[in-house]
Amino acid sequence: MKKMSSAQVRQMFLDFFKTKGHTIEPSASLIPQNDPTLLWINSGVATLKKYFDGEVIPKNPRLTSAQKSIRTNDIENVGRTARHQTFFEMLGNFSVGDYFKDEAIAWAWELMTSPKWFDFDPEKLYITVYPKDTTAYDLWIKQGVSPDHIFKDEDNFWDIGVGPSGPDSEIFFDRGQENNDVAENDPENYPGGENARYLEIWNIVFSQFNHLPDGRFVDQPHKNIDTGMGLERIVSVIQDAPTNFETDLFMPIIQATEKLSANKHYAANLEDDVAFKIIADHARAVTFAIGDGAIPSNEGRGYVLRRLIRRAALNGQKLGINHEFLYQLVPVVGKIMESYYPEILQQKDFIQKVIRSEEERFAKTLSEGLDLLNEEIAQVKANNSAVLSGQAAFRLFDTYGFPYELTVEYAQEQGLSVDKDAFNAEMEKQKTRARQARGHQQSMGSQDKLLMSIKTPSKFVGYDRFSSDQCTLKNIIAHDQAVDQIAEGSAQLIFNQTPFYAEMGGQVADVGVIKDSNGEIVAQVDDVQHAPNGQNLHFVTVQAPLTINEQYHLEIDETFRKKVRRNHTATHLLDQALRNVLGPHTHQAGSLVEPDYLRFDFTSLEKVTAQQLAQIEQIVNEQIWKEIPVETIETDLDSAKKMGAIALFDDKYGDQVRVVKIGDFSLELCGGTHVTNTAEIGLFKITAEASTGAGVRRITAVTSQEAWQYYEDQMSTLTAVKEQLKTAQTKDIPAKVEQINTELKTTQRQLDNLQSKLVQQQAGNILDQVEQVGQWSLTAAIAPVKDMKELRQIADDWKNKNNSDILVLGAKNDAKANLLVAVDEKAITAGITAGNLIKQIAPKINGGGGGRDQLAQAGGKNPAGLQDAIQAAKKLLN
Repeated sequence: MKKMSSAQVRQMFLDFFKTKGHTIEPSASLIPQNDPTLLWINSGVATLKKYFDGEVIPKNPRLTSAQKSIRTNDIENVGRTARHQTFFEMLGNFSVGDYFKDEAIAWAWELMTSPKWFDFDPEKLYITVYPKDTTAYDLWIKQGVSPDHIFKDEDNFWDIGVGPSGPDSEIFFDRGQENNDVAENDPENYPGGENARYLEIWNIVFSQFNHLPDGRFVDQPHKNIDTGMGLERIVSVIQDAPTNFETDLFMPIIQATEKLSANKHYAANLEDDVAFKIIADHARAVTFAIGDGAIPSNEGRGYVLRRLIRRAALNGQKLGINHEFLYQLVPVVGKIMESYYPEILQQKDFIQKVIRSEEERFAKTLSEGLDLLNEEIAQVKANNSAVLSGQAAFRLFDTYGFPYELTVEYAQEQGLSVDKDAFNAEMEKQKTRARQARGHQQSMGSQDKLLMSIKTPSKFVGYDRFSSDQCTLKNIIAHDQAVDQIAEGSAQLIFNQTPFYAEMGGQVADVGVIKDSNGEIVAQVDDVQHAPNGQNLHFVTVQAPLTINEQYHLEIDETFRKKVRRNHTATHLLDQALRNVLGPHTHQAGSLVEPDYLRFDFTSLEKVTAQQLAQIEQIVNEQIWKEIPVETIETDLDSAKKMGAIALFDDKYGDQVRVVKIGDFSLELCGGTHVTNTAEIGLFKITAEASTGAGVRRITAVTSQEAWQYYEDQMSTLTAVKEQLKTAQTKDIPAKVEQINTELKTTQRQLDNLQSKLVQQQAGNILDQVEQVGQWSLTAAIAPVKDMKELRQIADDWKNKNNSDILVLGAKNDAKANLLVAVDEKAITAGITAGNLIKQIAPKINGGGGGRDQLAQAGGKNPAGLQDAIQAAKKLLN
């Protein structure tokens, strides 16, 4: 076995399959594109679904990749086991309807055992196969694998429900009995058993069936190969590491953490080791996730990211690191992964900023969470209970990000336990809500045999024309069947050439008409999408007979196209302007180019200010007014990258690409349609900027006629305002508004002063009403005031007057009710707190609330219950 670094292992795997005719697919973003079934990319095949289910036919059916992935379903095991990680890389080779078991097994054995490649000792390798898969068994024997090194296992069948499925075959490495955690004669001591001796390092899936909704398994039209080899696992074997964490993928991070800790060292004790491993794993995960555009938040993948950062911070505290530190590990992660992921070091400043901001937020959350937890603990004790509810623990966890483990630890210090079953039940409810929010889309669709079989050449000729004559109709699909003719209804058509643009990269498809040789309209084109083999597939409404192999005139809606291409070119200008103003770390996070407007989503931690928006708008318009020619360059992908072209949309690019060049301002990879000169755009106007989710902002804008119309509407509104304010000119409006605001503020101050005097007068009457309840002097009343602010004013006077121990006030405000409770130090010392008291009486007004020991407040929707709340307070005090 060769000794290699992790970078060498990754590269050797890819190089091997390149020699077998595979195209190396670059690692895709961790954030799934157009796949609502996934929160994160969690495997190599996850990025290739469109190939495996037949939606798209790849140019090369042989693919290989090293794909970064995130899985968090076993997050609690990270650091406590040898192999669990949240972030990992999956090496894989894939065949989309090309080679099958013969080649897959032969090449796997060659890569693993050839002296030219990994050079494993064949005696150290064991194989598992599905019992009914005699073909795979015989092929392993053919490679020279001894029968006693092949195990038949019923679990060797890959099935995710409806969709592709099939038997699989796993390769195990024998680490030796000395590394085992079961006895030599233990029934689990075999490849695939529950033991530490035989380590699974590669899984080869023979995807040959479609699992139908009715439970049947039928042959797929095209059989596929999907393999997965965890980089961290194979490196641990090659580097002879006890676990994945002792490899060069993790040790530099662990060593950097040692330097930050309070004299803690790795491999000194088990608990510290767990903390070191969690930090190393989470540092990798959050660095890559933020690098791909994810931002911490309270939902979705942002919630996962926030949880990882906070878990790492808590484990840092266990090592004596009581300050923000995780962000300091970003350059370490970047250096380890630089050979294959240079973008991490390129973005390290932005990634560090995001992580540090979240660490600072968590430090504040810990403090707030402790206050809330102490209130909950006090409430439990007041109720003579010894168990903190699971609902309370979950509320702390879910709303405030307060870790469950910390809740348990603090509760134990107070002699209490936590209802873990109830907490887990709340967690399961949350997971169910999340699954329902994602919908019921299946992970991978079944193959469409008909569309996959159509390989008719079809050329898009619409970059420089709006119509095309002599377009031969090659295919008609109606009601999921190929037909030679259709007279009416809906159908899908493929021509040998077409000027109709198929929807891609955020740009909507063209619409238009199809005419016969007499110039009569025979069909309306409603939509155009890409067929699996890349042809433009026209979705039409047929109005007169269409026949295959006949020629037709295809004509797009010219006005529609011109509007779309103006907005598309403006999107390129906007993208670069955003980078110029907000910084190069700004990522595109989605877009839509319609004829009437454009929409552009981008990553940003903060709201874009009005000044920045004005600057962005000015930059775009300056490029329009400069009348810059828009050039389109067709070249190969490597040359485009060397030119400095960036991908505006997260699409897969072929060997030949189109580069859209707008002077020296913008250089983008893009297959869309564009103006020939920026002057055609005319005018650019941002109409809205808002948040679409954590860390993602959206700009909506208009161009040309729509921009002019927007300004016209604004002027109409201003004219109406001018008339209302009775100003002579539009420019006088701001001064007039400022005058009115000044007068309004003066009037409001006068009203507040009068109100304050009235409240004081009323308070004097209320505060003189003191009664004895048990051992306590109590002031309680429904005050004739309108809101909580005025109740607090009375409470301030009560505190200064100091003529009772406890104050309970209520107030009515239409259909709402307010309650306020204040207590003095004597009552607090005796165990009576405002927070506890108000929680017990607030239900009377159908509300809830809380606060500090000295002062608490509540709101509700039952003003009629105020008197009952006061009586309840008296009963409790008595």
